[in-house]
Amino acid sequence: MTSLALTVRETLRYRGAIGQWSWVLHRLTGVGVVLFLALHVIDTSWAVFYPGLYVKAIAAYQSPLFTIGEFGLVFAVVYHAFNGIRIAIFDWKPELWRHQAQAAVAVLVLTLLVLAPVFLGMLSHVLDFYFTEAAIAGDKMLDVVVFSILEQLPFIAGFVGVLAAAIVLAAVYSLISGAGNGAAKAPQASPVERFWWSFMRVSGIAIVPLVFGHLALMHVVQGVFDITAAQAVAGTMASNGTIGVVPSAVEFVYHRWSYAAGGVFFWRVYDLFLLVLVTLHGFNGLRYVLTDYTSFSPFARRTAVALCTVMAAILLAVGAAALFVPLEKDIIDEAMAATAEIYELRGEELPAELEAFLSEDL
Repeated sequence: MTSLALTVRETLRYRGAIGQWSWVLHRLTGVGVVLFLALHVIDTSWAVFYPGLYVKAIAAYQSPLFTIGEFGLVFAVVYHAFNGIRIAIFDWKPELWRHQAQAAVAVLVLTLLVLAPVFLGMLSHVLDFYFTEAAIAGDKMLDVVVFSILEQLPFIAGFVGVLAAAIVLAAVYSLISGAGNGAAKAPQASPVERFWWSFMRVSGIAIVPLVFGHLALMHVVQGVFDITAAQAVAGTMASNGTIGVVPSAVEFVYHRWSYAAGGVFFWRVYDLFLLVLVTLHGFNGLRYVLTDYTSFSPFARRTAVALCTVMAAILLAVGAAALFVPLEKDIIDEAMAATAEIYELRGEELPAELEAFLSEDL
């Protein structure tokens, strides 16, 4: 990690102009979004495969710890999107690079202008949840925070497993190719790399409306605090049906992905395009970052490439499986049992409707 340490030290020492800091911020926000993407794809798949776990994951996101993280995530997505458009435009018209400093400032200003109303909308949901609804008893707040941290342990274990698989793949590749561990060679231009360079620009532009639409619906119109209380799903028609008397995150996903317009499951198609584009764009960007900081060792560089490849393949497989598997109504029964556990954890009284539902289920 010598190269990474050098980058951090020299960035702080150099104290460069806005261009340098926008480069650093673009990388940091990109890595942050990719890490969230891995978390989000896996936990959303639980709505189909492990409904109880999904209910608990959403409960974790409704804790103060993750509430702060949600605001940071939205900032990262919006800034990275606008700055990515700036980079794509300048790469398309290199003569404009002389205006890059002014454009970097414009990106920051535009980001803040967009985030001001977005954050206000998100904050209103937060205040309603914590204060108006008093959804978490004060003496249970620490329990909820600890619960939220523990719920993320499976993701850490999964990441360690993927990292181990990447190291094994890199070692096997080294043996097959006969590549040693000598000094790293400067990367050579190739048609494959030129394709990925172009893909990053084109996909970055295509992703923006998809991601912004997703953020608007799932973080502002109906944020993480609403999907356990909503009787209807934003972006669907009344004919799609209404959520039961005791809403759950699983039933929210069930209704969203069951919505069909003209015989097409609109939100499944939408989310599939989003999944493919964001995963390929995000993990190829992560590959650029990691290979920059592993240039001192061919083995470390190959491990970084293998890590990004394996993680992207796993997320695409898991996400696609969740989108295409037939949705069974019994996943809601499992979600209701987990919802009862969440009420108890938060110190809330179990609604009579939920008690009746569980009694009937027994």
